[in-house]
Amino acid sequence: MIRKIARPMLASVYVIDGVETLLNPAGHKEAADSVLKKVRALTPREYRGFLPKSPETAAQIVGATKAGAGATFAIGKFPRLSAALLAPTVGANAYMHEAFWAEKDPEVKARKQSNFFRTAAIVGGVLLAAADTAGKPGLAWRTSHGVDVTRREAKRAAKTARREAKLMAAVAGSKLPS
Repeated sequence: MIRKIARPMLASVYVIDGVETLLNPAGHKEAADSVLKKVRALTPREYRGFLPKSPETAAQIVGATKAGAGATFAIGKFPRLSAALLAPTVGANAYMHEAFWAEKDPEVKARKQSNFFRTAAIVGGVLLAAADTAGKPGLAWRTSHGVDVTRREAKRAAKTARREAKLMAAVAGSKLPS
């Protein structure tokens, strides 16, 4: 029950921000350009062609990601994947917009610091949601458990095969003429 209430509440920030970014990419041009320059610098040459050329396009891609992943998270479809997509979009945004450590004005610095940690709290909530398996075992556990079960069954089958082979050898040995 709590997930049905908490997910839409947490997702609302992303959906609203994503839609606003899609409708007004020019308002995010400066931040997108700054992030795009840093990403280009870190991206190997052979993959740079996959990055958008225009900062507005980059902003729209991020906006679409936020709106789409936020919506699917809110309705509970692929919640872990959706949450995993949302965390870096806002984390990067907070780093770019709320860089309080670079501010000299104490009032602006205090406001940006407050916004930064508020955003960090939201990212923390999304990271928790990304790890939440809703009481069901995760893929890593299921895989490891499956391997363990298969290993036990293989040992049991080998033991049974050895026992059957010994019995068959004993039966075959008693039927041979002396």
